[in-house]
Amino acid sequence: MPPSPAFATGQDRPQYVALGDSYAAAPLVRPADPANPRCVRSLGNYPNVAADVLGAELTDVTCSGATARDFTRSAHAGTPPQYDALSADTDLVSITIGANDAELFRLPNTCVNLLPEPLGTSCEATSTASGTDRYAAAIDAWAPTFDAVLVDVRARAPHARVVVVGYGTYFRPGGCFPAQPYWGRDADYIQARIDQLGTVLREAAARHGALYTDTAGISAGHDACAPPGDRHIQSALSLRDGFPLHPTAAGSRAFGEAVAATLTDD
Repeated sequence: MPPSPAFATGQDRPQYVALGDSYAAAPLVRPADPANPRCVRSLGNYPNVAADVLGAELTDVTCSGATARDFTRSAHAGTPPQYDALSADTDLVSITIGANDAELFRLPNTCVNLLPEPLGTSCEATSTASGTDRYAAAIDAWAPTFDAVLVDVRARAPHARVVVVGYGTYFRPGGCFPAQPYWGRDADYIQARIDQLGTVLREAAARHGALYTDTAGISAGHDACAPPGDRHIQSALSLRDGFPLHPTAAGSRAFGEAVAATLTDD
């Protein structure tokens, strides 16, 4: 494992680079980051919280809508590839990626039902109708890409302590229809695929000597079904404190504190 970030370079403040998608960027959590409006990034997202706890100098290149390809290409005009932020002077790296690659952030849009069964269509049924689970297969197919990501990060930031940050608990078992517009079996299906992606991320981190922060455990009981003031993951029906089915301000704080604890845990 790389040395403790405080001693990885001769700098007074650890140099921290945050890579990732909207789960890390936390769109609509106030205040917004004016540095790159197209990435819809928050100054209250988990990287900013972790940087404050760690006393680190943060370079946040997380971007809503990002896939792993955006680590090596420009996601938007004027937005450099995320890898460009890494260097031999980087002490800390956090990464959350994969949900857009496997289209999991789009999945809930196909699962909305306003009426109880059988007056609608189950996304779990349609996603597995061919005999193959479309989203499960997409996650498995993407897994080698994340192995390559971790190899690339290590090559670009050889002295850094790297933490992979997993996705959260979006729905409790059985969901909470009709408070959230997903039938119970579909809420369970969405969460199962998120959990599958988390397993891919955690196992890859272990293979490549990276750390892992499990935000699913932290957000259990604070999912989209929880009362508004207790959510770490925003309701599918609200834009008040975070984009639907993305971290809220409270979730970002909890996740950032956990990331900081992971990075300082010997």
